[in-house]
Amino acid sequence: MKTLIRLSMIAAWLAGATAYAVAQSQSLAGFGVVLLHGKGGTPTSMIEGLSEALKKEGAVVEAPELPWSHRRMYDATYDQAMAEIDLAVQKLKWAGATRIVVAGHSLGGNAAIGYGARREDLAAVIAMAPGHMPEAWALRIRTKGAIAKAKQLVADGKGDVRMSFPDLAQGIPFQVKATPNVYLSMFDPEGPAIIPKNAAAMGTVPFLWVVGVGDPIFFHGRDYGFDPGAKHPKSKYLVIPGLHLTTPFQARSSIIDWLKSL
Repeated sequence: MKTLIRLSMIAAWLAGATAYAVAQSQSLAGFGVVLLHGKGGTPTSMIEGLSEALKKEGAVVEAPELPWSHRRMYDATYDQAMAEIDLAVQKLKWAGATRIVVAGHSLGGNAAIGYGARREDLAAVIAMAPGHMPEAWALRIRTKGAIAKAKQLVADGKGDVRMSFPDLAQGIPFQVKATPNVYLSMFDPEGPAIIPKNAAAMGTVPFLWVVGVGDPIFFHGRDYGFDPGAKHPKSKYLVIPGLHLTTPFQARSSIIDWLKSL
């Protein structure tokens, strides 16, 4: 009888240990996620719901305010933004994260791909409704004259003088203040912020591209930016029934499931 009880206790302990191991494997413990907001946004705009969902699953999250936020709006170059993301990554590591994911929305999605092209040892790169395409016709037409002006100002030694330049966000034109050096880093069709070029430069890292059917970039197709970067077998092109601004919130469960699959 005592032997039977002991065996039952051991079986119960093993069952509990197995259940705990399964629960741990299904959480995001150990993951650190840098969430990059979009153009004119903030560390909480559009990405807050995803941030909270990731934290509930055990991930550590950093959401830095970037050089294209509403408050800062182009106060640093694209490459300087990469250094700011480095700091967010370091904070995640200090918090105990061992698997680093860089995820971004809109211009933040562009930057996530750019970061993946410039840094190694990432667990994943996620681009949600990626945006800002300096080489595409809409933004190229809008900025052509300004690009030429900015290049001339740099040649004249005025590259650090802040002034007004044209911008475009989801088809809406507006003016921004930036130095010619910063403006060129963000808008030059041959510059560092080009999605297809950066995607092609990424290493073999799991790459998730999330796009809504109501997002203009959906019509560029998967071969625009996803295919050049999808070198890892776990990479995924995910289409959802959503819009540009709602993509991070609507896709949060799918993003978490994909991260767990890694």
